[in-house]
Amino acid sequence: MTTVSNATASTAKTTSATDSKARIADNFDQFLQLLTTQLKNQSPLDPLDTNQFTQQLVQFASVEQQIKTNDNLAALLVSNKTATLTNALSFVGSRVTADGTTSALKDGKATWQINAPRAGTMAYVVTDKSGNQLFSGTRTVTAGDQTLIWDGRMSNGQTAPAGDYTITVAAKDANGQSMTVKSEVSGTVESVDVTGSEPVLKIGGVLIPMSKVKSVAR
Repeated sequence: MTTVSNATASTAKTTSATDSKARIADNFDQFLQLLTTQLKNQSPLDPLDTNQFTQQLVQFASVEQQIKTNDNLAALLVSNKTATLTNALSFVGSRVTADGTTSALKDGKATWQINAPRAGTMAYVVTDKSGNQLFSGTRTVTAGDQTLIWDGRMSNGQTAPAGDYTITVAAKDANGQSMTVKSEVSGTVESVDVTGSEPVLKIGGVLIPMSKVKSVAR
């Protein structure tokens, strides 16, 4: 449904741009015809004023330049979109790390990369796609990057099925002051969705906008 909607929107934009270009071209032709007719039918006793003629020639050149500029801009947009798509597809098969709080539970573990500004204590909650709280825990953190691994075991002792899970973090430093702990996710890109305004990488069931990617490795 999304693909059809995006295709329809894209077609509408293309049609609108084509119509605008056609209107400019029509105006350009009409302007040229009017100018030629005016020159042919001017009175020998009262010829076209030189200043007016010069102004009309300037307008003529401006319209022609506008048409060429629009053509060049359209070509640049197409070229830029093609380059973006090609770049996005090159991510398939690569391992990426990106800003995010959702990670896939696979082979008995879900992994998040976290970064704390200072040493302290962190409380975290793991929830499923529906927002149900499955597990909560605490751990000490050091300043800098570190790894948080959840083995899929829920608070009731059962093991969560494979899927996507999200963490919510609250942390305090050694002085009891609240601090922000950033989280990242990593994994191998399986496919790329290019139907939207920005390519989206798919890692398991996790969707990551390309602008959120921080590192790429083969």
